[in-house]
Amino acid sequence: MPSGDLQLLPGTSSVRNKLPGAASYPRMKTKLRVGVFLGLAAFLAAWPLGAAATKARGTAADAPVEIGRVAWLRDLDEGLARAKEAGKPVLLLFQEVPGCSGCREFGRDVLANPKMVAAIETHFIPVFIPNNQPGKAAEVLKQYGEPAWNFQVVRFLAADGKDLIPREDKIWTVPALAARMVRSLEKAGLPASEALQELAGRRAEPTPVRQTVVFAQACFWTGEMWLGQIEGVERTEAGFFEGREVTMVEFDPQRLTLPDLVREAVARKCADRIYTTSAEDKTLAESVVKSPHVGLLDAGYRAAPASDQKRQIQGTSAQGRVFTPEQATKVNAFIRTDPVRAASYLSDPRFSQAGR
Repeated sequence: MPSGDLQLLPGTSSVRNKLPGAASYPRMKTKLRVGVFLGLAAFLAAWPLGAAATKARGTAADAPVEIGRVAWLRDLDEGLARAKEAGKPVLLLFQEVPGCSGCREFGRDVLANPKMVAAIETHFIPVFIPNNQPGKAAEVLKQYGEPAWNFQVVRFLAADGKDLIPREDKIWTVPALAARMVRSLEKAGLPASEALQELAGRRAEPTPVRQTVVFAQACFWTGEMWLGQIEGVERTEAGFFEGREVTMVEFDPQRLTLPDLVREAVARKCADRIYTTSAEDKTLAESVVKSPHVGLLDAGYRAAPASDQKRQIQGTSAQGRVFTPEQATKVNAFIRTDPVRAASYLSDPRFSQAGR
């Protein structure tokens, strides 16, 4: 093409009429329009596929400020499939986008923190679901009982989509989120890196050796209370198993043996049935009670909703306070029967290490 053709710009008719072959310009203009149209059509045809891929994959480069710099997946089903394949939990973020100043602050201060980003992407499969959009996002919100147009909520899921630890609101700082990340990894039987433990505000120390056993009783509200009072019991959780209300107990075997714990639970009428995590523990439990009342715990266990956890604290002066899991267990156990003793656990160094 002659170099003069480069001057064919809108509003340059006087120049155009002076160029060689000016009479053929209308025909060339038509061809140019056709070429632009075909090129645009090809782009539009390819764009949905590229957008869908970007949406599913998630990128941090152009992400809204509310979700920080994490490379989020945008599809929960894909996230759960990857979690199963990788052997990692899912870190599920429900967030308002575009969001309020608090949502943007969380994105900037927490989810854009380089150490937090690295910890999330190392230990979890991160999935983001907007809480203010229709369609599939709204269906996921309904599935997990999350309110729309809400502040950010982070939940931790096993590959089957069930919560690893009970849902909590107002986890809006790096240490608070990191502590829950550590707790969820412990629940999944996975180690937390030294960097993540430092974010949680604790030194990287070996995870305390605890044993787990589950007791069935008529009501897990009182189950958490009575079992939490036993010396050596460090954490309790209300849950369901085999159609029964149960209380999961984590205890320190150096301070409390399993047979002694079973005896205490029976004395408190909190052991209608006992479920252990190993055949060896099952034998130990059967040394105290008859075998028909003892079984093995499996993946059918699920935690009760947050509204059923630590029920004795609700409606008291302790409601709304921030506790470590150990503190919550003991305060819940004694707040109704011995408030002075309940308060003593707030200053006990064994119970004051957040996220321990």
